[in-house]
Amino acid sequence: MKKHLITSLLMALVTTLLLGILYPLTITALAQLFFRDKANGQLIVRNGQLVGSGIIGQPFTGPGYFHSRPSAAGDAGYDASASGGSNLGPTNQKLIDRIRADAQRVQSENPGLPVPVDLVTTSASGLDPDISLAAAEFQIPRVALERKMPEALVKALVDRYRQSSVLGLLGEPRVRVLELNLALNASR
Repeated sequence: MKKHLITSLLMALVTTLLLGILYPLTITALAQLFFRDKANGQLIVRNGQLVGSGIIGQPFTGPGYFHSRPSAAGDAGYDASASGGSNLGPTNQKLIDRIRADAQRVQSENPGLPVPVDLVTTSASGLDPDISLAAAEFQIPRVALERKMPEALVKALVDRYRQSSVLGLLGEPRVRVLELNLALNASR
């Protein structure tokens, strides 16, 4: 009995050291060595100040900025500690009313043009950092007018920050909102 107890304690100690300490430290070291930016959350720093992460959406509400997708994460939205969708089904009247109201508000920016769906629907996490290329192009006239910039210059910035689909197969072209808005600020 004593021999089995010692064996089980030694096994628990060895597996704890291997799987609880050595393995996580090795993986962390490899991630820092080969994928430093990704391992650290793709943080964006400007003038020594942390301004956000390239992989977590942020709210932009001013008319001179490109707006992110709506967020259902937390009461005010974009709360990373409350990430997740609203879980409202497509026939839920609350969801229908919200999307209808958001579509009317967004439609007022460019009357007559169809509103890209990602400007009125939330993502599964509520923290999507990207908008579709169509959503970015829809917002160009408002941003250009507010910033008193030629639309062609704003479109050139959108094109510059456009990201292709993954491996040319997965997803659609998209634009990182934070990086695009930082570029707009830098072009003043």
